Amino acid sequence: MPMELLEAIPRLFTYTFLVRALIVGLLVSLCASTLGVSLVLKRFSMIGDGLSHVGFGSLAVATAFNWAPLAVSIPVVMFAAFLLLRLSERGKIKGDAAIALISASALAIGVFVISKTTGMNTDVDNYLFGSILALTHEDVVLSVVLSLVVLVLFALFYHRIFAVTFDENYARATGIPAGFYNTMLALLTALTIVLGMRMMGALLISSLVIFPALSSMWLCKRFFSVTICAAVISLMCYVAGLLVSFTYQAPTGASIVLANLTVFITFYAASRLITLRKT
Repeated sequence: MPMELLEAIPRLFTYTFLVRALIVGLLVSLCASTLGVSLVLKRFSMIGDGLSHVGFGSLAVATAFNWAPLAVSIPVVMFAAFLLLRLSERGKIKGDAAIALISASALAIGVFVISKTTGMNTDVDNYLFGSILALTHEDVVLSVVLSLVVLVLFALFYHRIFAVTFDENYARATGIPAGFYNTMLALLTALTIVLGMRMMGALLISSLVIFPALSSMWLCKRFFSVTICAAVISLMCYVAGLLVSFTYQAPTGASIVLANLTVFITFYAASRLITLRKT
């Protein structure tokens, strides 16, 4: 690690907005990475991208009418997650088509409403690309509470989520209510997406769900080890991205994504080397 990044670590804790971003970011990264493993394995990982667009639409409308952003976006995005799941289960609209339908519609509604009211101002840019300055004390408290709810529920129902992830038909045959746990997984994902949008932005938040899970799968094979590895990767990449952003005055969301991309490429290369040595 470059010396300037090491020297920046103590200075992180001298700024209140960076401490807020560190607390919320670590919790959201942990939530996103643990949920992301199941979403990737169920081939429903793009739900994060779709729900982030719904989140942008609801945040934009809330901003236009001076409503509390999180109070509006959380129920809207959770309803969208429930709707996406129901559309996919009925089979009339496939998962990817349902995500495209709802996300594009929500994004268009948000842009239309905001352009006819307050205009495309700085707040809207923050929702699109993220801003650590956007976090208030109330946002931090709410984010911490809801993130802990997500982590506790995932831990409590870990074995059921594992069963539904790998073999949903077998889980149903053994009496596990797969529909309930699929719904819970979608709702927890929606909650995580909304909490992370303030920092990462609607265009980048899905990376927290997808990258750590994919990176860990190159080297780990068991569900538990993949989940733990994804969590560690996500936490390390968030801290690294925050340090790069603070030290070099770079966009926070983009820095975190690039850190995740670097790890993904590194793990892929390591996986290929291991495979070549075995052959």
